[in-house]
Amino acid sequence: MDARLTLSVVVPVLNEAGAIRAALEALAPLRARGHEVIVVDGGSTDGTPTLAAGLCDQVLRAARGRALQMNAGARAATGEVLLFLHADTHLPPGADALVLNCSTWGRFDVEIEGRHPLLRVVACAMNLRSRLTGIATGDQAIFVRRALFPGFPEIPLMEDIALSRVLKKIDSPLCLRQRVVTSGRRWEAHGVLRTIFLMWRLRLLYFLGVSPDALARKYAR
Repeated sequence: MDARLTLSVVVPVLNEAGAIRAALEALAPLRARGHEVIVVDGGSTDGTPTLAAGLCDQVLRAARGRALQMNAGARAATGEVLLFLHADTHLPPGADALVLNCSTWGRFDVEIEGRHPLLRVVACAMNLRSRLTGIATGDQAIFVRRALFPGFPEIPLMEDIALSRVLKKIDSPLCLRQRVVTSGRRWEAHGVLRTIFLMWRLRLLYFLGVSPDALARKYAR
């Protein structure tokens, strides 16, 4: 790793009071090594920005929407490499060395934390699909050289897939086998099988040309 390179971790949040302190405390070793952590709040009403203050380098406020928030964080970032991290996802040890060795863009393998046995299958399927297609998901902690970052398409859903399509034209992603660990709360709260089928359906409709706005309405139901 080139010791001169620095990493900017951008964390979009919305009402993450229950998870934000642990998420940012886990990133403290990165900050101690000279990297920065930027939290971008989309209008929380539970005190998330206050809890984040002091545990990161910047707390920004942006219009609600993951793509809008991540783009706002990227504009404020000073690192040569950007890494976009969900608040309920934890990086593996030494993630900065792994990411800063990448010449263009990439993502990690993912492990989904939870009690349901199907979550392991979901994670394996996500990792395999990503390797075969060159498409990364937000749960896999996408990273990219700042000079190559075109910005997330500012759409209400599927912004990670849309960005991957653009970056694939530059280079195939570096698919790191080291795993980020993400919470299975979304799957368990709404039913694992129901969530799996919903996500498959939404991705299929997106690839068939259905607009992200229409998909977001289906996702919110």
